[in-house]
Amino acid sequence: MRAGLVVTGDEVLAGRVGERNARYLAADLDARGVVVERVVTVGDDRPAITDAVRGLLAGAPDLVVTTGGLGVTHDDVTMEAVAEAVGVPLVLDEDALARVRAAVARWPVDDLIGPEVRDRTERKQAMLPRGAEVVPPAGTAPGAALRSGPTLVVVMPGPPGEVTRMWAEATAGGPLADLLARAAPPPRRVVRIHGIIEAQLVERLDGEGDDALAGVRAGICARAGELEVVLTETGARPGAADALVERLRTWFGADVFAEGGEGLDEVVARLLTDRGETVAVAESCTGGMLGARLTARPGSSAYVLGGVIAYADRVKRELLGVPAATLAAHGAVSAPAARAMAEGARARTGASWALAITGIAGPGGGGPGKPVGLVFIACAGPDGTEVTRHVFRGDRDGVRERSVTHALHLLRRRLTGEPAGPRG
Repeated sequence: MRAGLVVTGDEVLAGRVGERNARYLAADLDARGVVVERVVTVGDDRPAITDAVRGLLAGAPDLVVTTGGLGVTHDDVTMEAVAEAVGVPLVLDEDALARVRAAVARWPVDDLIGPEVRDRTERKQAMLPRGAEVVPPAGTAPGAALRSGPTLVVVMPGPPGEVTRMWAEATAGGPLADLLARAAPPPRRVVRIHGIIEAQLVERLDGEGDDALAGVRAGICARAGELEVVLTETGARPGAADALVERLRTWFGADVFAEGGEGLDEVVARLLTDRGETVAVAESCTGGMLGARLTARPGSSAYVLGGVIAYADRVKRELLGVPAATLAAHGAVSAPAARAMAEGARARTGASWALAITGIAGPGGGGPGKPVGLVFIACAGPDGTEVTRHVFRGDRDGVRERSVTHALHLLRRRLTGEPAGPRG
């Protein structure tokens, strides 16, 4: 089953807003066995949107989804463009109008706009392509689902929160649910490996010859010190994905930290929960990114106690108990400082484990013996404290992201009893 996505919005095209909808929809469709062949991004221009939809329809995919441009302003023209692309007029849909009015009634707009403007904007959002089925709104604007030859076209709003809610409802019942029920995801394994680079995996695969990837398509993505390897069977050799997973285990051992699709955050959360243990953080150069990542998951209050963003040396001393003599002798970016930060966070919060990060994220601040990218990560636990030293490449954001990822891997390895060791 094949699909195409059209993302609309001047703010997206100009880079003022980060695009999230195509990423979400593509991942969901991929998990269902639908191949997203093209993603097109266009501005809030009716002819451009029309051309984009027509271009996708020309390939006769099973599904085309658009996001954005369903609001009340003059540049919300997607519904009109889709109608033109499909070749039907826009008509006022009474069901859609009732839903819009019910949604608007929940908002205190009477003191903000007059009744004429309110009626006009409500009617604008209720104009759908003739023959379309209403997709209930997640905000005030409804979506639409309509057929164009062999293709189902689904029109959705732009705010990511509305897209996720509307998509969940649309895939639970109606024409989209009926379509997706016919999709069949192929056998697939998702393996995540820490601490190796792509070239190491390529070297192993090349050493196996043509047999290594027989019957399987391998997608390899590197990010922040990890490799994600997606193995999809082509049907020519049943069990090929499982066989390759076995090889990855043999080649990389404990560096293979997930095989069932879960990511690092899920692995750490599961380990802490299963053990009934807790974690706290002490952060300098990452400025709260580690704590934010640990608490991003619902239910994280069961295992995250809190933390300290200790940017200044005074905060390191007064809140974490880092000895002034340690800072004077070794500096804030040092193994002794990281050790003291982690131990201080653990002692002050009573957590089972504590992670600390201190480093030079750049672009300035480096010097002799302490280059930009130098980071020390410490993990204090019931059986002592371990500190690792890293020199990360990349810009400020990259150094900070890698620091957080490696801190979580250090904790993961301590929880599983695996040796940590330095990893860059």
